[in-house]
Amino acid sequence: MSADVLPPGEAPGAVDPILVGVIANRLHSILTEQQNALVNTAFSSVVRESLDLACAVFDSRGEMIGQSIGGTPGHINAMATGMRHFVAEYPPERLEPGDVLLTNDPWQTAGQINDITVATPVFLRGALVAWFASCCHAPDIGGRMVSAEASEVYEEGLRLPIMKWVRAGEVDTELERLIRANVRTPEETIGDLYAQVAGNEVGAASLLRLLDEFGLDSIDPIAAEIMDRSERALRDAIRALPDGVRAGELRTDGFADEEVVLNATVTVAGDELHIDFAGSSPQSRHGINVVLNYTRAYASFAVKAAIAPGVPHNAGSFRPVHVTAPPGSVLNCRPPAPVASRHLIGHFLPSLLIGTLRGTGPAHSADALWMIIWRGGAPGGEFMLNVFQTGGMGARSAKDGLNTIGFPSGLRSTPAEVIETMAPLVQRERVLRADSGGAGRYRGGLGQSTRMAARSEFAWSVNGNVDRTWHPAAGADGGGAGAPGRFGLAGGPDLPAKRRVTLGHGDEVDVVLPGGGGYGDPFTRDPAAVLADVVAGYVTRAAARAHYGVEVRYLGHPDALVRLPGDYRVDYEETARLRAKG
Repeated sequence: MSADVLPPGEAPGAVDPILVGVIANRLHSILTEQQNALVNTAFSSVVRESLDLACAVFDSRGEMIGQSIGGTPGHINAMATGMRHFVAEYPPERLEPGDVLLTNDPWQTAGQINDITVATPVFLRGALVAWFASCCHAPDIGGRMVSAEASEVYEEGLRLPIMKWVRAGEVDTELERLIRANVRTPEETIGDLYAQVAGNEVGAASLLRLLDEFGLDSIDPIAAEIMDRSERALRDAIRALPDGVRAGELRTDGFADEEVVLNATVTVAGDELHIDFAGSSPQSRHGINVVLNYTRAYASFAVKAAIAPGVPHNAGSFRPVHVTAPPGSVLNCRPPAPVASRHLIGHFLPSLLIGTLRGTGPAHSADALWMIIWRGGAPGGEFMLNVFQTGGMGARSAKDGLNTIGFPSGLRSTPAEVIETMAPLVQRERVLRADSGGAGRYRGGLGQSTRMAARSEFAWSVNGNVDRTWHPAAGADGGGAGAPGRFGLAGGPDLPAKRRVTLGHGDEVDVVLPGGGGYGDPFTRDPAAVLADVVAGYVTRAAARAHYGVEVRYLGHPDALVRLPGDYRVDYEETARLRAKG
């Protein structure tokens, strides 16, 4: 770093605090450029529409300086800790300008073989100064597709060790041919890889312009100060918690009749926090296992979300948090365990930990993102489409839960227009699911209900990566549970979850997502808020009476197709009687 960036009288080696703030803000903008370039050049709806991705910048040692505003905790936090594997495999002497590395090894990155991390080293005057990287969910990587049916990771698709995808600016065409030959969506899968390279290049070019503008030879001293600031801020937040040990437990559907139990013990000692998942279910023989890197990712996110959401996210914010899980458990599986549907377990960790940390936290959410994979042979050729949908978020201690929000993943639901454009499918219905949010002083967020059909007769199938169909989201502080989800034929039986199911001509599939839990006694909810929920269609009049003790009268014409807000009134006399009985 040039000496002229130091304030007068500053000791050698010190970093100008004003410069640190300026550079941190500029890096934030550069990361937005990186993500925008990636998303705008991506081929798959997984990346382009649902934002199943993460982007980040690292110092020369592979320590994360910052992340883009979008992205999932499972990708960004796993990539942050996984970059050490790239740096170890390819030290500076094995790299040159124009190189690009990749891997999808579950134990080194995001815990699922579909998630491919692409890392680009950045050089300034021949010296390695930084890394830009992104992690994206590939639409397909071969194998059984995303499900929990595999008994080994080898069945789940093409596993790529850390290797060079681009060498000195030249794409490895043999590696590209190998990937194309092993996936069902070669254009989308390869196209997304090129988009990741493009995003990294945009970030790298902007960083080099930034270094030139400020006359810097290295980003490392400023990066170290940015990380140290985050570490100090998170340690201060942990220190504000009372020392002691807290424990929590949560149950998930698991696979078939194999329920999964998640146990967490959180120990606060001064400015350090230790999370131990001992007592959780053992490693499964099905593909719902979680690697420790992914467990750390969502556990770290939960801590920051619970006690210090405003702290900038980088390697420094990981240092005070220590995460362990017994080897061979469902949260620290050993290779070659199957892991394709690991998010159906990992996404539950924030609900488990936030409540455990805060004592009385938000109610539980729908948690696990629902990922439905539709596949078939249409007249125009075979198709395969990944569709993401989200359930309701749990109510907070002073606010209702959010409807159909991708907590904790941050992903967006796939729009109906995209589904029907990219595949010969039609969405017969897509609505907010009335009464799915748990009752409470603050209501849980609603799930959504969709019905899917094929536009013509052809062979088709579905993989439903779903959860909370048996174990609904629990309420908090006397609040009710959210409604469980349902995945099944319209007017027919439920379909097996987390595996591929063949569908018949004329079948229609109901994808009914769970709601979030409620917070507090429902009989203490303001009747005016219950009335507003009834008018909005969030709560039915019957549920208002049964669960909230609020009698809502409809005063309009019984056959009216349009019912206006003014047509509803609270019967306060009957409400008082109901609540007195309750």
